[in-house]
Amino acid sequence: MKVVLLAGGLGTRISEESQYKPKPMIEIGGMPILWHIMKEYSYYGFNEFIICAGYKQQMIKEWFADYFLNTSDVTFDFTQGNKTIVHNQHAEPWKVTVVDTGLNTMTGGRIKRIQPYIGNERFLMTYGDGVCDVDIAKLVEFHNRHGKIATLTAVMLEQQKGVLDIGGDNAVHSFREKSFMDSAPINAGYMVLEPEIFDYIEGDDTVFERDSLERVAAEGELMSYTHNGYWQCMDTKREMDMLENLWQSGNAPWKSW
Repeated sequence: MKVVLLAGGLGTRISEESQYKPKPMIEIGGMPILWHIMKEYSYYGFNEFIICAGYKQQMIKEWFADYFLNTSDVTFDFTQGNKTIVHNQHAEPWKVTVVDTGLNTMTGGRIKRIQPYIGNERFLMTYGDGVCDVDIAKLVEFHNRHGKIATLTAVMLEQQKGVLDIGGDNAVHSFREKSFMDSAPINAGYMVLEPEIFDYIEGDDTVFERDSLERVAAEGELMSYTHNGYWQCMDTKREMDMLENLWQSGNAPWKSW
């Protein structure tokens, strides 16, 4: 089963980094967050990837083209006719297709553009800026059981602040600290999709989450797989630093490999 990774957005909220590179190529522990996501899928035996690139897409292509150089020690021997020797090279069991899906294409449009690489097959899909420890094998098993068009992974987003009860007169009638009951389920990505999903995407301007998934849900064809473990997106510099600190601590919750 192929894995589709959405990696074409601008990532403007991490402007310090993303003005120079695509957000999925921002590094955690010296490797792009995209690599971390791919390693998780690979751990569960999914090794064929289609990357929906856009903003600075050439940087993604160049990184994979030079994967050995990025992950190994290299000797450039100019005395031997510019001979290059790659030391301790590690080959991932991956097949990676990088597709330029356009600079301003919406999420649904990006998925639609890679349809020729999917064909009439079920596929996995997630975003290129979030890591988690979801059991992908159990996610796929769940999808297989219900027989619907789409499954998304739902996580509980905890309320970060205290909760206020404000009356119509703007008076604060009560205040309490956050609790688990204040959490709300959100779409964490990590989806399983049947090829029929392409019928719900009209073109480049289709927003997958708003247009396509809402239509699928309205027809009773969207299911959620609840994940109670770790999940974290990287939308801000603070979140980037948090992921980096977790990796450097040696206790990164998403590291299964």
